[in-house]
Order: sequence, then C-alpha cells, then structure tokens
Amino acid sequence: MYKLTLIIRYLLKRRITHFAIAAVALCVFIVVVVMTVMAGLVGDFKQKNHDFVGDCVVGTESLVGFPYYEQFMDRLERSGLVAGMSPVVKNYALLTVVDHDVKQGVEILGIDPVLHCRTTTFADTLHFRAVQPEKAFQPLYDPNALGCIWGIDMILPRDAQSRYFYGARPPRLAVTLTCFPLNARGAPAGAGSNPVSTQGFLYSDYSHTGIARVDGSVVYIPLEQAQLLCMSGAEKRVSAIYIRFGPDVSVHEGTRQVGEIWRQFKQDQAEAPNSGLLDTVTVQDWKRYRRAFIAPMEKEQALLSLMFILVGFTTVFIVFVVFHMIVTSKRKDIGILKSVGASNTSILTLFSGFAFGVGLIGSCVGTLAGWLFLTRINGIEQWLYERFGWQLWDRTIYAIGDIPHRIDPAVIAVIIGSAIVSCLVGALVPSSLAARLRPVETLHAVRT
Repeated sequence: MYKLTLIIRYLLKRRITHFAIAAVALCVFIVVVVMTVMAGLVGDFKQKNHDFVGDCVVGTESLVGFPYYEQFMDRLERSGLVAGMSPVVKNYALLTVVDHDVKQGVEILGIDPVLHCRTTTFADTLHFRAVQPEKAFQPLYDPNALGCIWGIDMILPRDAQSRYFYGARPPRLAVTLTCFPLNARGAPAGAGSNPVSTQGFLYSDYSHTGIARVDGSVVYIPLEQAQLLCMSGAEKRVSAIYIRFGPDVSVHEGTRQVGEIWRQFKQDQAEAPNSGLLDTVTVQDWKRYRRAFIAPMEKEQALLSLMFILVGFTTVFIVFVVFHMIVTSKRKDIGILKSVGASNTSILTLFSGFAFGVGLIGSCVGTLAGWLFLTRINGIEQWLYERFGWQLWDRTIYAIGDIPHRIDPAVIAVIIGSAIVSCLVGALVPSSLAARLRPVETLHAVRT
C-alpha cells in the first residue's frame, strides 16, 4: 500500500515529474498526429491502386502483348475463382487536339467498359457516364461517334481545396491518337510503307481515379480500337488481364491458383503459333503489380517510423535524467524505507511503478491531445489558408483531398505501449541504483 501512496505523491507533488509527463505527452502527440496522417495517405494510395487494377493481374511489360487471352479467360471462368475479368491493352501514343495547337504524349488504356467495371471501380471514376458506364465511349453530344476518356488532370485544373469545376456537358473536342502498331515479332507492322496508325475520337468523359500519374497521362479508348492501333497479326493480343476474385477467395490464394492455371494453360498452348509470347507473362497480385508506385511511399513510411524510434530514445534520456534527479533528492526516503525492512525488489518495484505512471499519464494526455487535434486538422488548415495562404499540401499539385485523420486503435495501442516501455527503460538505471543504496550510508549522508 505504501508503494501506491508514494507513487501518487511523487506524481502529484514533484514538479520535475510534471516535466517528464509533459515530455512524454509531447512525444506521443507528435507521433500520433504524424503517423496517423502518413498511415492514412499510404493506405488511401494503396486502396486506389487496388481499385484501379482489381485483385490480380495476368500481364506482360512487352508492348507486343500476348495472344489466346480469350481462351484463358474461359478457363478462369470455369474455375469459379473470379467475379470479374477485364482484358486491357496498354501502349503509348501521341494525342493531337484537332483545330488546336495541342500535342501530348499519353498512355493508352484499351478496355471493354462493361467488363472493366465488373473488375475495377472504373464506373466510380467517371463523371457524366457514372450511372451508364456501358456508354462511356459514347459522347453525349454525338452518341454515334467514337469517344475517348481522359484522365481528369489532363484537362481540368484543381483549386486550392482539390476541387474540379465540371461543366454541364463535356467539352466538344475532336482528337487523334497516333502510335506505332507492332506485329507478333515486335517489329513495326507497317514497315516499308506507313509505320504509324492514326484514329480519330471525340472527347466523351473524365476519369478521376485519384492516382496523380494515371489522371495526368492516361487516355481510355475501346479495347478493339486499341488493338487496331497498337497491335497487328492474325491473333488478337492484349497487354494484361485484370482479375477480381469472388468474395470467398483471398487475394493470396486466388493469385496462387491463377498462377497454376496459367502454367497449365501455357503448356497446353506450347505448339500454337506465337506461343513464345506467353513466356513473358507473369501472374501477380495487385500490390506486386503496382509495386513501382507503392514501394516509394512504403519506404517513406518506414523511414518516418525509424525517425520516431529516435524520438523514443529522446524520451528515454529525459526520463533517465528526471529519475536520476528524483533518486538523488529522495535518498532519505529510500534510506528510511530500507531501514524498516523494504527489500531491494520493493524499491525497484516502487520506482518502476512510478515510471509506469509517468508513461501512462503522459501517453494518455498526448493521445487525447493528438485525437483532438486530428479531429480539427482540416479546419485548422482551412483557417490557415484563408488567413495566411498556407497549406500542408498544395492541392493544385498533389492529388490529396482532406488530410487523413482517422485514428487506428491498433496503432494507438502500440504508441502508448512504446511510451510506457520507454519510461521503464529510462528509469531502469536510476531505479537499480536506488535499490542498491545501503540504509546506513544513506541516512548518514543525509545527516551530515
């Protein structure tokens, strides 16, 4: 009982203890705010990439593509694994706006809008055809014409709040796409005559995926037109097949089974014409397929976590100094306790409990302050922008809406636990020194 009484007394009446609690609270506050924002940004970016390609991708990096995709899709359909599949053609082209001095290199994504919407969240990215994605390539002002969809950042600017100003109807723009079609051997299909292929389109809709690189460079066109523009040969070819698994199939297990089905399919097609193109195809889950874009953000998050580990060492040092001062000033109390029979373990337990109390109170205060700040962080940023023109991220450049502020209970538990452990580690040496003090020498030193 005396241990609890002394712990409460030290926590309430020692001003130096208040300094330690404040230091712990400040460290926890910073970690909670920064880690919550960073985890939110990384998680949101991952989810957008997941939505963009589905759960699994069977594809090749070669611009030549691979044939026999329809037969493979039939085999996957019979397997019962998939809920949606979308063949995709990826290539590059020169976009020219007719009657305007605008030319731009773009990435072509050829899709079947119906199949693509079953596999990805493509319909949610559209503006004018969100309710009727099957008509995505039919311009509102000319339904009989051939349309194309642009990434929204290619045509609409963002304001400071990351808002786009849509018109009542899409702009009436005629464009041409020019690229070099390749045959199955990877050579230009029109070598010796006209090596380029050009197709005209009308602008039909925007696509807002929330992925800056996609929204700023991708033009979507019908799958058949993409195959005519980019690939030639007897067999139709695609660059990838996006796959969404059924609700009872995990991404990991589904990808593994698709890989096995692909290996068997490739063996069955070994004698077919141009079957060598199948050797360049890989089967990857969505995260591995988009690793070139996701990995940099994950590395930034890991480096940020490492930095806060160093902040934790600062907390350990602060607690060490505070407890060393407390042990020095409380030598008399320690001597009295040991003279009446307190053991070394009891003294060690006393100061360890004191350190636990400092860590618990400081981390709870820091967490509460962090939670209150996060609930108001977007309002604070808006106020700073209106008064001083300052933003954490310039929304006209970065594809970020509201600052993430959702707190993960698991992360909070780890932060609080780490703060308490840091306090216990910081108090370990002073507590051990206090436990080893001899009562006779302590009381004699106090008396002299």
